[in-house]
Parts: sequence; structure tokens; C-alpha cells
Amino acid sequence: MDQSVKDALARWPNVPAVYGWLSLDARGRWRLHPQGLANEGAPGEPITNTQILDFISRNYDHDDSGRWFFQNGPQRVYVRLDAAPYVLRLADDGRGLVTHTNARVASVSGWWLDDEGRLYATTPLGAGIVLDRDLQPLLDKMRTADGAPLLDALAAMAPGQSVPAAYDDVYAAAPLESIAQADIAGRLGFEPRPQADPT
Repeated sequence: MDQSVKDALARWPNVPAVYGWLSLDARGRWRLHPQGLANEGAPGEPITNTQILDFISRNYDHDDSGRWFFQNGPQRVYVRLDAAPYVLRLADDGRGLVTHTNARVASVSGWWLDDEGRLYATTPLGAGIVLDRDLQPLLDKMRTADGAPLLDALAAMAPGQSVPAAYDDVYAAAPLESIAQADIAGRLGFEPRPQADPT
């Protein structure tokens, strides 16, 4: 988090948080909701200014309830998550995954394949969804713990079963489990549509 943001928090610690003004789509794009209607499903307007995008990325975090937010100076702007807290893409050098905030993923402790064919990862940063365009190239590189192609193991995997999945020599084998898309947020511990605490 930027030092200027920390200083603003120290100076004005009781600025009320806002909800419904910012969302993160499944492709890792930040979207602004000028009417505050993010939690009603409105698509919002894309944020394209590089300086603003970098500022959001540096000051993106979560609270103890799994609600993700952008710390805008002294004010928390809670984020609607259309897929997951992070959107993961293959690193340009082919050595692992990078988040939509350009942070490298150091390790993966679990993989989750939902019933719509989307792949999620549990990382030290938080849960992330693999960007759709990178899904097939990633799966092609992944192996089971014994070195067999992961795609072969997935074809034979029964519902409720898991298989150890490794990404070349970048990420050690971690369980890959099938999961219903509706269960992703609860299982991975994030709130897709954060709301204010009841008073």
C-alpha cells in the first residue's frame, strides 16, 4: 500500500466505506459505476487511465470478512468481483502466473475446476481465476504428480475426486478438485458482492 494512503488513513481513520462504485470483471479489468449500482449487476465503465489503474493495483486489499477493496486515500471502496479477487495470466517469460495487478504468484496450494470449465487457484495473495485465453496453454503445461499430462487425468476424473496437479517445475503438485461454480466464493473465502455491515 502506498505510504500516502497509509498517511491519509492515519490522519482520517473514520471515513465511511463505499459500496457499489467499483468492480473487477472476469478478464481483470477495473470498471467504475458512477451511479453506485455495481452490486445490482450493472456492467460499469472501463477504467483506462494507466496511472489510476496502477494506483488501484498498489492499494488493493481485503478485510477479515473476505471483502476486497481499493483503499482510496482514507476511504475504502469495496469491489464487486465478477469471478475472483485476482485474475491470473501466464507470465510473459512462461514461468508461472501473474495477477491482474502484475504481482507474481509465488505458489499455488490448490486448483479448482468449476462446472463451467473455469480454473481457479488458491495462492498466497488470494484466490484467482485463470484468464480464459491462458487456460488451454496452462493446462497443456500441467502434469500430475507422476508426470502424466493433467488433461488425461481430468478426462478420467470422477465427480468429487481430486488429482495432484503441478505446473512444470514452477508450482509443486497441489490438489485439483472439481467444484460447482456457485460454490467457488464460499469455498475460496471471498465475498463477490460486498455489503456494508448491518448497523
